[in-house]
Amino acid sequence: QVQLVESGGGSVQAGGSLRLSCVVSRNTFSFSRACIGWFRQAPGKEREAVAVIDTAGSTLSGDFVQGRFTISRDNAKATLYLQMNSLKPEDTAMYYCATTGGGCYYYSLPTSKALTYWGQGTQVTVSS
Repeated sequence: QVQLVESGGGSVQAGGSLRLSCVVSRNTFSFSRACIGWFRQAPGKEREAVAVIDTAGSTLSGDFVQGRFTISRDNAKATLYLQMNSLKPEDTAMYYCATTGGGCYYYSLPTSKALTYWGQGTQVTVSS
């Protein structure tokens, strides 16, 4: 069973930074080719895509990111990262790592239903 384990969440003040990590293991697919990304869900809200990266290494981010977050992957470590800078209180949410388990090319942000494997999430809390 594919395992995704997120870490790096925490509590920060507005304007601060966090770096989330997601380690993928027990995968039978190629991590370097897999479509993978970060989603988040705040209480009472739907889960939304934060940033994704596809087989070609192309990335897409939600409009709310506005250049503040950077998604990247280290194929040797089978790890996905999300560097978050200039955090705002509205970024408070549970952040999840998810992958399709296969290759793809993104032309628009996927919905959560498009991804198959999910981690348990890491909480990010930003105070004003």
